[in-house]
Amino acid sequence: MNSIEILTDFAHRPVDAANNLPALSADQLNAHPGGHPNSIAWLLWHSGREVDVQLSDLTGDEQVWIKFRDRFELGEPGDAVGLGHTPEQAAEIKVDDQQLLIDYVEATLSALGRYVGKLSETDLGEIIDENWTPPVTRGVRLASIIDDAAVHVGQAAYAAGALNHSH
Repeated sequence: MNSIEILTDFAHRPVDAANNLPALSADQLNAHPGGHPNSIAWLLWHSGREVDVQLSDLTGDEQVWIKFRDRFELGEPGDAVGLGHTPEQAAEIKVDDQQLLIDYVEATLSALGRYVGKLSETDLGEIIDENWTPPVTRGVRLASIIDDAAVHVGQAAYAAGALNHSH
């Protein structure tokens, strides 16, 4: 198995986790367990957004969000990525449709997987961002994007499990 195959496989892991979330009501999706500013809906939306925006930066292609924006009905707040959201801004992200959230996460990570599948080992080593020490390679950026999605989907799974056990 080479690096490309590993990254492609890794890109689909958060999708599998999102698909294994328990069925949640709109109230559960938008709840803020323990008073945390990020709801499960926010965590899933953010997972898709961070993949989407960073992948678009890498490819120059339009974001997958263009096809999903109207379905989410979030307006301008939905166009953000969520990084640095205040609790009030995070609360503006309300999504009642769990499958829509999962579909968006899946669409973005599938697009990322397709992108990775077109790369070579040499492409992974290319420095793409010199604003960091050490400079960031394409491979490191891809690992970071996928890791962030996995962490946030994992947080959503933990919160979903806590909500389901408290009822």
